[in-house]
Amino acid sequence: METYDLLVVGGGINGTGIARDAAGRGLRVLLCEQADLANFTSSASTKLVHGGLRYLEYYEFSLVTKALKEREILLRNAPHIISPLHFVMPHSDSRRPGWMIRAGLMLYDHLGERNLLPPSKGINLRWHAAGRALVPSLVKGFGYWDCRVQDARLVILNAMDAAQRGATVLPRTRCMTASASAQGWSALLRGPGKGSERRVTARVLVNATGPWVTSFLGETVQLRPEHTVRLIQGSHIVVPKCFEHNHAYIFQNNDGRIIFAIPYEQDFTLIGTTETLYHGDPAAVRTTEVEVHYLCDAVNRYFREPIRPADVVWAYSGVRSLYDEREGVEASAASRDYLLEWRTDPAPLLSVFGGKITTYRVLAWEAMRRLGPVFGCNTSDWTRRAPLPGGDIPHADFDGFYRGVVARYCWLPQALARRLARGYGTRLHQILNGASGLDGLGEHFGAGLYEAELRYLVDAEWAVTAADVLWRRSKLGLHFDEAQTARVAEWLAAEQAKCPAMAYAGDPVR
Repeated sequence: METYDLLVVGGGINGTGIARDAAGRGLRVLLCEQADLANFTSSASTKLVHGGLRYLEYYEFSLVTKALKEREILLRNAPHIISPLHFVMPHSDSRRPGWMIRAGLMLYDHLGERNLLPPSKGINLRWHAAGRALVPSLVKGFGYWDCRVQDARLVILNAMDAAQRGATVLPRTRCMTASASAQGWSALLRGPGKGSERRVTARVLVNATGPWVTSFLGETVQLRPEHTVRLIQGSHIVVPKCFEHNHAYIFQNNDGRIIFAIPYEQDFTLIGTTETLYHGDPAAVRTTEVEVHYLCDAVNRYFREPIRPADVVWAYSGVRSLYDEREGVEASAASRDYLLEWRTDPAPLLSVFGGKITTYRVLAWEAMRRLGPVFGCNTSDWTRRAPLPGGDIPHADFDGFYRGVVARYCWLPQALARRLARGYGTRLHQILNGASGLDGLGEHFGAGLYEAELRYLVDAEWAVTAADVLWRRSKLGLHFDEAQTARVAEWLAAEQAKCPAMAYAGDPVR
């Protein structure tokens, strides 16, 4: 029987963040995830690392301060997958008054540690590039900075770092049962293949299952949950790009909510999000026609050129678990903060309620401060200055790093060089692996995806299916047709036939 210090159930951002932090302290860690890493909520976000400007309206000053501090830390530690993004907020007096927005932005500038991003300022939309895509009646606006992130890659990089520090990472492995034992917990894990069951023991169990947090407690662990979460469906749509500049928009909708319109994957605009109560299996969530119309209507109040449901090239949904036990609070007003529930009876168990991508690192550190006394390990904030894989870019200067990539690999098309640099950082050298031309990268599957990259994703990042590659570890699916997707699936199936354990085995090649 395999024995661990920590069994982490859940391969989203919080689970991989805790696994990484624990492994970096020398603990024996096993992480299991029922599907692919970042398969659900963590790949269905608005792709932002941000303080949460609108949370100020609900007096969540502590959360915003924490998130703004984390924004700076994450930007330094992962400058390849996280980058600054300028937001433009057109102003209309019929919604929030100008003085309120200005006051909120001043708070936003000063609550956190803002050393890397410029301050907010007023904007004349008649002269600003962002004004050209908007209806002529909008002449005044505000600008501020946050960051965009490749959300699923953030999860993958945390899992990779955990594995490099000794953790065992098992995607596509469900925790079937977990019961208290003399060692702490005894759990039965089941992977997708024959004979893939394994019984493990762990001193501490971490429930980082996101929207399944209460059902995991009640059904798998058979303990009565002491807290509740509200399940919220958030949907986004992607349309051909609505503007030629690189600024993002934050729009105030008539119902009081805000909607983002963000430049996305060079040729597209990402619009979201909705917020509705969700009932049912979080794995079965789908974007509804009502949500698509809602998002189109919301941005059409601002854009000169209307967006129609027929323009949508991709839509995705995720279920967020919001910890907020206040009665009668609307979904948009529910807290995005988290709660860590610690139990010692019948055995040590930590459950994560709520949370958001931006605060995952400090959540993991707080979790380890809770667990430190159990293991007698130090509780220093070591991840604060520890780059994620590929993020060891000198001075976090991505532009300088990219110029070096272009100079070294002058044969790479510019778009491909930038995508590889943005996706993999310094790890792109492993993908290119001494190639001196495109011919050295193997088969070309389309849209700049070559066999060398595909093999790296299989060997180093647990990729098994075409969706793993095209929709989580990248967004190349936006550029692929059915035949190209089928060829990627065929190649992966052939690799799996050579090594059947590929779909289950834990640690990738480092």
